[in-house]
Amino acid sequence: MEEIEAAVHTYFSGLRLPPDPTIYDYLVLSLRPKDVIATFNWDPFLWLAAERNAATCETPQLAFLHGNVAVGYCPNHPVKGRISTRCHQCGEPYRTTKLLYPVTSKNYASNAFIDAEWSALRNRLPHAFLLTIFGYGAPSSDSEAVELMKCAWGTTEDRRFEQTEIVDIRDPDDLEETWKPFIHTHHVDMFHDLFDTFLLSHPRRSIEAALKQYLEAKFISENRAPRGCSLLELQSWHRALAEIERAHRST
Repeated sequence: MEEIEAAVHTYFSGLRLPPDPTIYDYLVLSLRPKDVIATFNWDPFLWLAAERNAATCETPQLAFLHGNVAVGYCPNHPVKGRISTRCHQCGEPYRTTKLLYPVTSKNYASNAFIDAEWSALRNRLPHAFLLTIFGYGAPSSDSEAVELMKCAWGTTEDRRFEQTEIVDIRDPDDLEETWKPFIHTHHVDMFHDLFDTFLLSHPRRSIEAALKQYLEAKFISENRAPRGCSLLELQSWHRALAEIERAHRST
């Protein structure tokens, strides 16, 4: 098992983002620190996107629910960072995170890092108004994960106003059956393309747009980030939104 995990780490650690914008760049630039992106992926792409866009604007929290090859943790302090760096509190090198495999019984609480990542998600989900599910099919091997999310989300009766977005190419009826514990009546939108969601139709303002539309029945114009541009151009576009946020906080 140790040999397999070492080989997995070696393979995924060698992956890099291309210089042009990727979906990961759009995701981290479109969200704010109050938001959280929770992923089951081992690859480093989300972490690398957050790193290379951190100077542009404040990025969302990241939760790596099955571990990640780019992320390390400090056993002495509840912090994480790039695997090749050191804890900013004690100076100890970050330790490699455990990677959870697609087996039915994963026992999330048995690993300190994984448990902390799940705690971050459980703490945020009860306060979420907009839930976007992208690229995750809730396989039977992840029944424990789905149950944990259901408990944090609450019952559909508790979620009479919240909106769920699902990005998937599967049949809509199949998707609705899979995710019905997270959907109150008709409060769901299904897309084939992430760029059609509130996150990317209203970057860095998705929750304000959703509240206006679903609670006040006031539809506001979309403000999509440019496509087919360079990473510097994409960052410049989002930087203008971030500057407005900073100015608003200072008043």
